Amino acid sequence: MRPFWPAFRRRLLGIRPAMLSFDRLGFAPAPAPVRERLERIASVFADGYHAALASAALSELGERLGRIPREHQGFAAEGAAMALEILDRLTPWRPSRAAAFAKGAGAPHIYLVYVGLGWAAARLHRDIPRMRSRWDPLLGWLITDGYGFHEGFFHWRRYSEGQPAPKRLQGYDRNVFDQGLGRSLWFVAGADPDRIRDAIARFPPERQGDLWGGIGLAATYAGGADAAGLRQLRQNAADHWPHLAQGAAFAAKARQQENSVLQETHAAALLLCDMPVIEAASVTDRCLPSPDGTKSERAYAAWQAQVRRMLSWTATGESDSAG
Repeated sequence: MRPFWPAFRRRLLGIRPAMLSFDRLGFAPAPAPVRERLERIASVFADGYHAALASAALSELGERLGRIPREHQGFAAEGAAMALEILDRLTPWRPSRAAAFAKGAGAPHIYLVYVGLGWAAARLHRDIPRMRSRWDPLLGWLITDGYGFHEGFFHWRRYSEGQPAPKRLQGYDRNVFDQGLGRSLWFVAGADPDRIRDAIARFPPERQGDLWGGIGLAATYAGGADAAGLRQLRQNAADHWPHLAQGAAFAAKARQQENSVLQETHAAALLLCDMPVIEAASVTDRCLPSPDGTKSERAYAAWQAQVRRMLSWTATGESDSAG
């Protein structure tokens, strides 16, 4: 590839800093350390996105991502996956860069890679189920999650009064959209437990569990709440605690897989899942559907439900306490 092409792609497709400004987006105020942490995550996402646009080869991209602090590499991989999927759609005659990245440098961050594909789907107005059919039948649902996060992050006012998921999503895609929407709420609400509780309460009861699931994942993977805040978050989730814990367990798995477990990850696993990080991560592994089972349309829903059941059994000793 000629050297000027990466620079040209960056100029043409780059994300302007103002697009990710929390003030411009109208996000709730937060204490300075929390705001700085969450804004840093958005900035690293953009760094990964731009690194993918500016790299002439995937090996160069891997080197660029490797220079980012380990705790932030997942967010950078998420942004990189978004950029690569956009480039793939613009040059459909080429082998998929996104697929090669998912098997290579992005593999340790595979959950975040799929979420990044969802950002690209939102930007390109792709048909989500059709796009998902090209990817892993189980993890492909995270594309919908990423789509939900994108919509909540950039268009949170559209959903602030409980508006439904886009009509083109059907079945469990609507649930997974809400999980991504819940993750975005962690940023929109400045990681404030009471603000989050009040925002979720404006949604119909049948959607609130999935929103809390997204909150659990964001609180554990992105961080931003101290021990008191995590305890308040759990109290506010009330009957939706199994969903909150489910999200935290999957975040623990993501952090463990990429070898980036933080002190905040340890605290969140203990306070939201009632178990250490390694045990919370192992719950997601133990509940993983068999290879044949992943081909079912309901496999992702069943995986999440089984994680909730196991976490609830551990906390209460009653195996049928969540579903």
